[in-house]
Amino acid sequence: MSEFISILTHGRRLKAAIKELSVEELKEVQLKLGKIIDDRIQEEAELRQQEAEKLEKIAALKAAVADAGLSPEDLMDTSFAGTSAHIKRPRSPKPAKYTYTDEHGARKTWTGQGRMPKAIVKALAEGASLEQFLIK
Repeated sequence: MSEFISILTHGRRLKAAIKELSVEELKEVQLKLGKIIDDRIQEEAELRQQEAEKLEKIAALKAAVADAGLSPEDLMDTSFAGTSAHIKRPRSPKPAKYTYTDEHGARKTWTGQGRMPKAIVKALAEGASLEQFLIK
């Protein structure tokens, strides 16, 4: 696509690219390109109009806030906003539920959450029950 744009925007390259077109074909291209340009002009005018309306609304809201005796910081203050916002707090660690001895002979604990330790998996495979590891 960049090759097309470079040809389209360069005078001599464009002239070389269209030298085989007839005058009727060139006029047809001119009409299509003119329509595309008109559409683009209209779209940009609409965008500028929407941006101007948005700026007017912002100015009106700023004036209303100032008339009410409020500051922008007052609007951002959430201390009185209620309890609709859920604040996620870190959960407290679970107490250990199982104890086991790892392959190095160290005594360790497991809460029962997450992946089961290899030492417990190995013992269960050899016929032990999980209740044997419970902390009493």
